[in-house]
Amino acid sequence: MRKSIISLVMLGGLLTTAQADELKLQDNVPDRYVVVKGDTLWDISGKFLKQPWRWPEIWQLNRDEIKNPHWIYPGDVIVLDTSGGTPRLRLVKNGESAGANGVTVLSPRVRSEELSRFAIPSIAPSVIEPFLSQPLVVSDAQLRNAPRIGETQDGRVIVASGENAYVVGMPTTEVTGTWQVFRPGKALLDPDSKNGKEVLGHEAVYLGDARVLKRDGKVNTIRLVSSKQEVVVGDRLIATNKQEIFNYVPHVPDNDPNGKVISTYGGVSIAGQYSTIVINKGARDGLEPGHVVGLFRHGRLIRKESPSEETLYTPAERNAVAFIFRVFDRVSYALITNTETPVELLDEVHKP
Repeated sequence: MRKSIISLVMLGGLLTTAQADELKLQDNVPDRYVVVKGDTLWDISGKFLKQPWRWPEIWQLNRDEIKNPHWIYPGDVIVLDTSGGTPRLRLVKNGESAGANGVTVLSPRVRSEELSRFAIPSIAPSVIEPFLSQPLVVSDAQLRNAPRIGETQDGRVIVASGENAYVVGMPTTEVTGTWQVFRPGKALLDPDSKNGKEVLGHEAVYLGDARVLKRDGKVNTIRLVSSKQEVVVGDRLIATNKQEIFNYVPHVPDNDPNGKVISTYGGVSIAGQYSTIVINKGARDGLEPGHVVGLFRHGRLIRKESPSEETLYTPAERNAVAFIFRVFDRVSYALITNTETPVELLDEVHKP
């Protein structure tokens, strides 16, 4: 079987002629694959493609299908079809009979909400779910306006799980439901700004969950229902806004992000596979969940033999690929999926 194919011009203008280049299949690519529980779109992509992020091309997906790919389920059979002269992937749904050519062409279909829970996700939910349900970044305005714990029930500094505390600054329109307790972390600075010190936001260190018990004028009584870290007077609250596990198909941004790695989860300076990183580009720069980006080791200064020599840097070399899973206005969080060499702070972010 031929081991490489020419990429297809995708519906909806996802690819341009300039982007169309050789799409490489795995050396031992299977003719078909039966989807099993625990698979992810990224895993399945890697069984067929050496570049898993080019999954939409071999499926010939349009933009709507990229953002709503609830069409692959355990028991479905994915077939590498070469009958039309141009290889592509097709799908035989679990419980369906194959068509005349032995496969069923993929097409959007309506499924019940209950069944959609079992659709194959883009990447493992267990890896990113905590980052979807917890606050990660707050703006200066959010930090200034966030309700704060002003006092504890017994006058101590620390609030334990199951104990009450008193909060000031809570908006009158948001006094019910679950709130998340956080502590302002380090400022996220944009290295590409004029002085390298422009604040893109502040990391929010998640501490636990609280529930409003009683409202009394400008003071609200809350109960700390769970705690991950020690909660103290002065810590802030933010309304819970849990995001559902998204299911975007891995795909490349339309435009080069041209960004940098500005932080790693846990504060380490070097990150490896399955580490979470922060990028200094966000929704306003056109990034969205599901985008796949390449991480490139930043250029290093070439040693000079004399002061008169021109200042030169080594070219950027790709050292990893990352999958963006949560996007804020000015920053994004991404999971490193493949690494060649360790990722460092200030590594460049471009198309893969």
